[in-house]
Amino acid sequence: MEKNSIAIKSAIKIETLTKIYRRSHLGRLHTTTGVKNLSLEVKTGEIFGLVGLNGSGKTTTIKLILGLLFPTDGKITVFGNPMPDRKKLHLIGYLPELPYFHKKFTGKELLVFYSKLSGMDRGLIPGRIQEIAGLLEMVPYMDKRISDYSKGMMQRLAIAQSLVHDPPLLVFDELVSGLDPLGIREMRTLVQKLKERGKTVFFSSHLISEVERVCDRVGILHGGSLVRVVEQTDWQRTNLEDIFISEVKK
Repeated sequence: MEKNSIAIKSAIKIETLTKIYRRSHLGRLHTTTGVKNLSLEVKTGEIFGLVGLNGSGKTTTIKLILGLLFPTDGKITVFGNPMPDRKKLHLIGYLPELPYFHKKFTGKELLVFYSKLSGMDRGLIPGRIQEIAGLLEMVPYMDKRISDYSKGMMQRLAIAQSLVHDPPLLVFDELVSGLDPLGIREMRTLVQKLKERGKTVFFSSHLISEVERVCDRVGILHGGSLVRVVEQTDWQRTNLEDIFISEVKK
């Protein structure tokens, strides 16, 4: 029986998670640690940011949550459900760092495709797409081909496909990657709207100033380990960038 996501305090719970990559080269086994002994809890309804230097384990953590990678050790639950579990993936909407869509589709055609792929009732699809297009201010662009979309509009479309099946948890990898200042501001506003609608948002970013402006809490990853979880009250006393630099230089 599926757990009631509203009643679960933890949207994501990670316990002593370790991922070791193994590869063989010239008869020798080489290992690289992606994340090690990582424990983290994301509360239902909050915006949680994950920051770290390149190679710190941000994308590995996200892929482990989604079941795109399997852990070497440890466990993950999403709204109390052990992961990975293909039957529970409908609880998550995912935005990859580099989304790719067939450019001959229109925005509407793409969202219809993803709606059907998620198993939505076909009678509900038109209304849901209209709702998402309105939320993301995409209505004038829905009948245009994706090849004509700007970078910012492509990012909105990628978020739209993550929202179309109405998941309670949204996982975004580098949400504002490659966007100009206007696009970044629009994404910030959108994330706040999603929180107001009761969504839990978990995202990685290398732009600490943006994470500071939108998140309730922030986890700092360094060398595959979670070195600190920072509360809003912490960066109200001193800025998040200074906290981050202090932690990664220890």
